[in-house]
Amino acid sequence: MAGAAVPLTETTGETEESAAGKAMQRVRDSRARWVELFYTDVLGGYNHVHIPTEALEPDAFTEGIPKLDGSSVPGFRRIFESDMILLPDPSTFADVPWGVEQGGTARFICDVLEGSTREPYPHDPRGVARRASEALAGAGYDRSYWGPEIEFFVFDHVRLLPTPDAVRDAWGGAGYEIESAEAPWGASNGHAPIRFKEGYQRAAPVDALEGLRGHIGNVLRDSFHIRLDAHHHEVATAGQCEINVRFDELLPAADHIQDVRYVIKNVAKLHGQIATFMPKPVFGDNGLGMHMNQSLWSGDANAFYDPEDPYAEISQTCRYYVGGLLEHARALCAITNPTTNSYRRLVPGYEAPVYIAWSRANRSANVRIPCYHRGRPASKRIEYRTPDSAANIYLTEAALAMAGLDGIKRKIDPGNPVDEDIFKLPAHRRKELGIRELPGSLSEALECLESDAEFLRPVMPESLLEVYKEIKRDEQLQLDLRPHPYEFYRYLDC
Repeated sequence: MAGAAVPLTETTGETEESAAGKAMQRVRDSRARWVELFYTDVLGGYNHVHIPTEALEPDAFTEGIPKLDGSSVPGFRRIFESDMILLPDPSTFADVPWGVEQGGTARFICDVLEGSTREPYPHDPRGVARRASEALAGAGYDRSYWGPEIEFFVFDHVRLLPTPDAVRDAWGGAGYEIESAEAPWGASNGHAPIRFKEGYQRAAPVDALEGLRGHIGNVLRDSFHIRLDAHHHEVATAGQCEINVRFDELLPAADHIQDVRYVIKNVAKLHGQIATFMPKPVFGDNGLGMHMNQSLWSGDANAFYDPEDPYAEISQTCRYYVGGLLEHARALCAITNPTTNSYRRLVPGYEAPVYIAWSRANRSANVRIPCYHRGRPASKRIEYRTPDSAANIYLTEAALAMAGLDGIKRKIDPGNPVDEDIFKLPAHRRKELGIRELPGSLSEALECLESDAEFLRPVMPESLLEVYKEIKRDEQLQLDLRPHPYEFYRYLDC
């Protein structure tokens, strides 16, 4: 399971003043001239503002910093109610290594507050994740551990055809070209290319990105204080990689993933390459998943573990949690698979889950119970395999937590596990087993969310869900309006 970074500030048992004092001292020790304040928008993007170090006062960590126009952030505020406040979390200090051209940069992740009331802003994704953690604690699970597995592509170059403006307007047609030293369509690094679906954990020199991933890992450990489990080349050609960070509790785990994404993109840029979390950029090969390992704990006891269970050492609580995930799996896709491109990945033949089922050690089911060891309660968890790397990590963790908690509260039976290769089952056999399919498009996923959103209400207000669905419906519409290059190939002779 991917997992826990060592916190820089132990806020448990500390006063706000003490935590703020430690954060201020770290800024002074860093000799940074700038403080970078990060927050996350509804779509999952990292946004930031810089302030001079001398403008950072200790009360910034309790009173906040009025530096946000919410009307300019997708999914946030309207123009007549745009004043908002950024509240830095003192435990999220990082010393950004590429900020030297500005004189050094200290970084904090922020919560977003209402400008007039200083109340937590309901559309702030980090706030949604915090509310989910509180909901779990209110149900008796004072800790939950999360280990998202981050997959990404690194390309040498991506060229949009004919120009970015023409692609935007798409009057005369559009296309793209991907350049990668590893790819079979254009390898140029002095050795054989990686064939489709043959890149998994290949060694150098076939793996051309070992050094880049090592650079990413060094920055994450040294500057962002994130503990790593592993990095390796993934299955696909053309630079598919995976980096695992160690599991942590719900909110810090999401913070770590935001930092991982940020570091990956910036280090790739330093190497003259481009990193992307687009779920399915390469036709004919695997896409990018973000498998979500998760477990619930009450005190020191793993609520998912039962040594007497002969199947997978899982408790009845765990089965109910899985039942909630399966019950809401189609609606969850609108959040866990949030782009039109996400559904290019959710097709048979590329290891991505297409069918709604659970099993132990079975990667054709969308819920897997890892079974590497027996008799180890600390490692018992479930892996939800549907999400992709484009998802907003805060909303994704919150949505999964609420779906699982709904399963526990309603005692939803997940049914029997499916210990077969579901991809190879005929349709009539899947029907006999009651195996449903995930949505085939973003539009279908949004329809599922429209009819099944009640389980999210405790942490995601209706206004957030409505603005989210509005943005996503427009994304689907903009794709639907435009002819696709394959349609010219398929239908030009009509």
